[in-house]
Amino acid sequence: MTTTPHPPSQTSRENHVTGATIWLTGLPSAGKTTIAYELAGRLRGEGHRVEVLDGDEIREFLSAGLGFGREDRHTNVQRIGFVAELLASHGVKVLVPVIAPYADSREAVRKRHRTAGVPFLEVHVAAPVEVCAVRDVKGLYAKQAAGEISGLTGVDDPYEAPEAPDLRIESQNQTVQESAAQLHALLTEKGLL
Repeated sequence: MTTTPHPPSQTSRENHVTGATIWLTGLPSAGKTTIAYELAGRLRGEGHRVEVLDGDEIREFLSAGLGFGREDRHTNVQRIGFVAELLASHGVKVLVPVIAPYADSREAVRKRHRTAGVPFLEVHVAAPVEVCAVRDVKGLYAKQAAGEISGLTGVDDPYEAPEAPDLRIESQNQTVQESAAQLHALLTEKGLL
């Protein structure tokens, strides 16, 4: 008795999943976190494994005790970069909406990813400080103006905008959905979807 071989089923094919870290940098209230969660929902809907490393949550759980001086900010960014690279190396799309105000800190994270062979994209959510101060999602600009806090990134503490990001999103000129779509298009173009 002869049997005819069956074609391989869809499920038996190897499903190659590429992880990546997508770092959204920008001033407070630029729209980084909102865009990240919008994109995360879309990617999950398409079947991708996604994590959002929210800067506020990281500060609470992974970097508790760190301040906002340059050294502590650098340490915070390196910790987040380590976790992102670890997740991305296991096929997760990691969205990181974290200010990361210093170019050398972001570059150190990029180098770590490059050394590990893990894709890293830097996205500058480039809303100007005037727009961010009006949005003032967490009331930081109002507190700074009232003298209640100091060291606000982009106001009385430096923010080094990326000179050549993989993508620059001007969130003040488009909807959150349009910004997320622009980022989705970048991931497609880079072969990460």
